[in-house]
Amino acid sequence: MIFKVAAFYQFAALPDYRELREPLRAFCAGLSLKGSVLLAQEGINGTIAGAPEAIDALALELAHGELFGGRLDNLELKFSAAEAMPFGRLKVRLKKEIVTLGDAAADPTRRVGTYVDARDWNALISAPDTLVLDTRNAFEVAMGTFEGAVDPEIKSFGQFKDFAAEKLDPAKHRRIAMFCTGGIRCEKASAHLLARGFAEVYHLKGGILKYLEQVPEAQSRWRGECFVFDERVTLGHGLQEMGLRERNKDATRDE
Repeated sequence: MIFKVAAFYQFAALPDYRELREPLRAFCAGLSLKGSVLLAQEGINGTIAGAPEAIDALALELAHGELFGGRLDNLELKFSAAEAMPFGRLKVRLKKEIVTLGDAAADPTRRVGTYVDARDWNALISAPDTLVLDTRNAFEVAMGTFEGAVDPEIKSFGQFKDFAAEKLDPAKHRRIAMFCTGGIRCEKASAHLLARGFAEVYHLKGGILKYLEQVPEAQSRWRGECFVFDERVTLGHGLQEMGLRERNKDATRDE
């Protein structure tokens, strides 16, 4: 069986997020889905896997169902496949933030940077006056990144604001293009930089995953593999499983 994987998020006002937890968990459990979903007052963030028809039912409910009442009408949603179930169980958790930065001024529901489609990304990061910034953790960057991108060398996204305060200058860095795995971290980072007075802030819509899905490898400026937070470990161009194949090779060699 090939499992369908849905990665999704949206910054949206969910003041009733605590009350949403159990109905959402029950809906996912009823479809035998596994994975992790975070709920906070600022929105939703999750990666869920299951049978293709079950994932489709979840996507329909999130965007158009009664549970969220149309509040997730701009859901950033990406699909990929897995040869084996990439999660051990289902978790729906409540958080202060769906991605932790710790800056109250960074509110993506009010203001974010300019979205850049995957097919337009190469032109933006090729411009000599563009600072290309990877907003992911250092171990993720080590597995793969875009040509010429700056690595903030952070252990967690919460350290990004310290990096920005120490290394970035609105007067010097006039145009910044940021990216992350699925788009959520660079979206919040863009809100943070705009609040600090940076003029031109761009971020890759749909993140690296959307880029690897849409941009042919022959035209790609991505180098390496993209780490994902599930048992597939890494994905490559066309969202092909890379980590699973490596584990299988190791298992065969051990036998």
